[in-house]
Amino acid sequence: MSLEAERRASRIHVFVVLVSSAAVVSAAPTLRGTRVVLVAVTAEHVPDLRRILATPEVWLRWQDEAASPQWPFDDPSVVRFTVVLEGVVRGMVQYGEEAEPDYRHASIDLFLDPAVHRCGVGRDTVAALARYLVNDRGHHRLVIDPAADNEPAIRCYAAVGFRPVGIMRRYERDPDGVGWHDGLLMDLLAEELDQRA
Repeated sequence: MSLEAERRASRIHVFVVLVSSAAVVSAAPTLRGTRVVLVAVTAEHVPDLRRILATPEVWLRWQDEAASPQWPFDDPSVVRFTVVLEGVVRGMVQYGEEAEPDYRHASIDLFLDPAVHRCGVGRDTVAALARYLVNDRGHHRLVIDPAADNEPAIRCYAAVGFRPVGIMRRYERDPDGVGWHDGLLMDLLAEELDQRA
């Protein structure tokens, strides 16, 4: 194995899914925000996460995300955390990494229980993960891509420091499965991130 290949391999998070027991072993650390704690997703979190995904507000944006029986352990290209607030599962946040050195960056995506929408939980969650990606994973740039009409999410990400880059036209399938809607690409550079917890 070449030195470059070894370096790339050392950056990969390893997930082992034990299908018979639905347990997961993950290299994801525990991250802390001001109010939230982000922990590796476990089988115990799945019923709450599926319940949150089924709420009308979340389903509108995430649709059939959990269709796979193996969800949320079905995609090794992302690292997923359960968002815990005061001991209660309140959502999930995930990140993916582009490892190509010339284009290296990370992307973030999340959903939260509507019971905690507009309470600062999203901002705290995104900020905690962004600090980890910049400070511990060494990313100089982060991206997030809400639907262009998702104004609460856009305000949340802007409050962390993400800036609009541009509209991605007909970016994502509509919930009805027929049409398409626009997305908004937003990014955050490391030096723009507020490092305060």
